[in-house]
Amino acid sequence: MGNFSSSIRSYPKTFWTANVMELFERWAWYGIYSTLAVFLTNSAEDGGLSLSQSEKGMILALVPAFLYFLPIITGALADKIGYKKMLAVAYVIMAIGYAVMGMVEPGNTAVTLAGWSVTFQAAHLFMYAFLFMAVGAAIFKPIVSATIAKTTTSKTASLGFGIFYMIVNVGGFIGPTVTAILTKDNNFGKMFWISAASILVNLVLVTLFFKEPDRNEKTSFGILATIGDSFRNIFRALLDVRLVVLLFIFIFFWTLFNQLYVSLPNFIVHWVDTEPLYSGLESISQSFAAFIGTADRKIPFQMLTNVNALSIIFLQIVISTFVMRFRAINTMTSGILVCALGLTLAFLTNNVTFVVLGIFIFSLGEMASSPKFTEYIGSLAPQDKKALYMGTSFLPHFIGNFLAGYIAGDIYQRLSDKVQLSVRYAQEQGMNIPPISDTFTQKQFMEAVQQRLPDGQELTQVLWETYHPDRFMYVLAGLGAFTVISLVLYDKFMLKGKNPEQVHKARQEA
Repeated sequence: MGNFSSSIRSYPKTFWTANVMELFERWAWYGIYSTLAVFLTNSAEDGGLSLSQSEKGMILALVPAFLYFLPIITGALADKIGYKKMLAVAYVIMAIGYAVMGMVEPGNTAVTLAGWSVTFQAAHLFMYAFLFMAVGAAIFKPIVSATIAKTTTSKTASLGFGIFYMIVNVGGFIGPTVTAILTKDNNFGKMFWISAASILVNLVLVTLFFKEPDRNEKTSFGILATIGDSFRNIFRALLDVRLVVLLFIFIFFWTLFNQLYVSLPNFIVHWVDTEPLYSGLESISQSFAAFIGTADRKIPFQMLTNVNALSIIFLQIVISTFVMRFRAINTMTSGILVCALGLTLAFLTNNVTFVVLGIFIFSLGEMASSPKFTEYIGSLAPQDKKALYMGTSFLPHFIGNFLAGYIAGDIYQRLSDKVQLSVRYAQEQGMNIPPISDTFTQKQFMEAVQQRLPDGQELTQVLWETYHPDRFMYVLAGLGAFTVISLVLYDKFMLKGKNPEQVHKARQEA
């Protein structure tokens, strides 16, 4: 206990400032990201932008992928310009981006500047604002991680990054919870202003409390040369075939992982009746059920997906301690298998109990596999190339986010989108209903289909039994199976059942 207390006291003020800034940034990010899939596709009457699943997928593919690619450049810029200055710039960009995202309305929007008027479609305008915000987030991301690294020592780094990882999930829990409670009326615009306010708190923190940590010594190279050097370093690391194969395999894991945010929220809103969960909570505490639930006795979808962050907050240390005894490659393989089983279970039925259980099981797998990935990348690297190899760990995130958006867009739209299946059903049944347009919304269309059904039939159940939207789970199961089998083969044929350290030693002896 004494060692723990002394370690806590040993961290400088900048360490704690960086952690608090991470909490507010994650609050801002997950406060909107947990809800974006629904906000983008909800009908205008329900507070959404009335976009198609394909348009949603395009936005959620391009912007997060861009966010994970840009740190190659922004990290190099921060070392040249200074962390404090770059953080201030990042917060201004993010606050403006979040605010503009909240101003986008369904349909077309005319923007007039200096006498010039340009009309944007909602999908395009939102994506431009989202991209602008992502520039700020991409500046922030490498700086805060580097600050944690530079304000810890070899003795305090393990605990320091443990605190940091916990703070990430605390922010990731608070953001969706606040959004769920404050947007029960489907006024999703509030969540963007809350996120902007969270970022402005960070602007105050960096101005008043952040002290510039020691950075890499300035060289005579210019900014462009520094960025070019970053790309060359990554290319040198990618000459290692073992690393390239592992990164390729993990693209499919992150594609699977991101479905928790880019397709599951739509599935819950479209197909899952959360009233039984509300009733169960009400039997325990009426005030708590009323606080987190809606007026029509539903539990917001954000509260269901938030089981993930809540599980990690309470169980990560337990899971990490348990898996320490196993080989990293075996832990990652088992964890990804559990992730795939959990997410598949969440899409298996329209029963809310199975959704919650599936998310919890998914979380157990994430706790085993996700932290091990970064650790394993480091173990693959020869001792003198750790930094080179760690710089590549963003690549699977970059491509995985892009593929996740495509799957949650076009593929989800064909298999499981309630709006698309309603249109298909109306056509197959010969219903004479006007097409969806700016004047005849998604919600009005589905209400028209419901009115034409025989008495006693409910549209959601008819579509479920006719088209089986749970088929989307086969896509997820396929991603999980491919990743797990690939890791088993990777261990068998590339590592030959050895730990990376043993492979390094064998190569040196050869």
